[in-house]
This record gives sequence, structure tokens and C-alpha cells, in this order.
Amino acid sequence: MQEHSFTLFADYHQFYLRDDTTADTDGANWNDAALKARVFVAADGFAVSTARNMEVPVQVLIAEQEPPLDMGTWDHAVSFSIAAPSGRLIIAGCTDYLPDAARLTVPEGPLRVRALFAGLETLSEDGLDGDDHYRIELWPGTPLEFAVLKSHPSS
Repeated sequence: MQEHSFTLFADYHQFYLRDDTTADTDGANWNDAALKARVFVAADGFAVSTARNMEVPVQVLIAEQEPPLDMGTWDHAVSFSIAAPSGRLIIAGCTDYLPDAARLTVPEGPLRVRALFAGLETLSEDGLDGDDHYRIELWPGTPLEFAVLKSHPSS
């Protein structure tokens, strides 16, 4: 199991993870369902909608099998699958310079993903400060259908 911590600039209220060989997964095609789920999923990556348009803490867990989930810890939770044909994912804010973005080594092939959100109700009145944080869990497995496991009322 590998854990990585990042502070990402969530410009336009989003950050993304995508395969290193994918041309684009910046969430430019958000639709109503994706906005409600707080996640836009493409074949080889996904974008996460954050509560703040500022730097946000993001933890990424890469596991060999599905990690346990304590739903009481999270305000919002979504599960889905992506492909990782190169075995490397880029993690970045949508306006980050990609050659400098962090790369994560992951198992090649289909990955199951959980996007977890906490602290969504801790934002200051101006929306600039808060204790919101995000956790992405990745592990190899057969593809599964997109599902909102827990929905936050503001979604």
C-alpha cells in the first residue's frame, strides 16, 4: 500500500487524475449528473469538484485490494473505474503545468476508484478557507458501475 499527500490548487473548483498517456481529462464537459456526484469520469481519468477554489489537501491511497471504508468519516463518497494503460497517473489542478505535475505509479489495467470528501461544511463565509479535504483510493479490479455511495446535501 502506498499513500501520497498533495496540496493542489483547485482552480475552477477541480483537480484531476488521469493516465499519463491520455490527451485530456480536465472535466471541461461537466454535466448535471457529474456536478451532483462531484466527479466527472472519462475512460482513463477523472476530475473531482472541490468545495473551494483554493489550495486543497488531497491524499491518494494506492492499494493491492479494496481498502476498508468507514462511511462515518466522509461527507460524500463516489465509486467508479478507470483504465490505467500506462501504469502512471498524473495528479494536478486543472491549470497546472503538466510537465511539472506529480506522477503516481499504479497497476496497469482497470482500476477501481473511490473519491471521498470531508469537511464540506467547514468553509468560511467567503468560501476561501476551510478544512475540506479529499481522499482518492485506487486498487486493481474489474470495472464497476459508477455509484454515489453517500451524497452530501449540497451536492
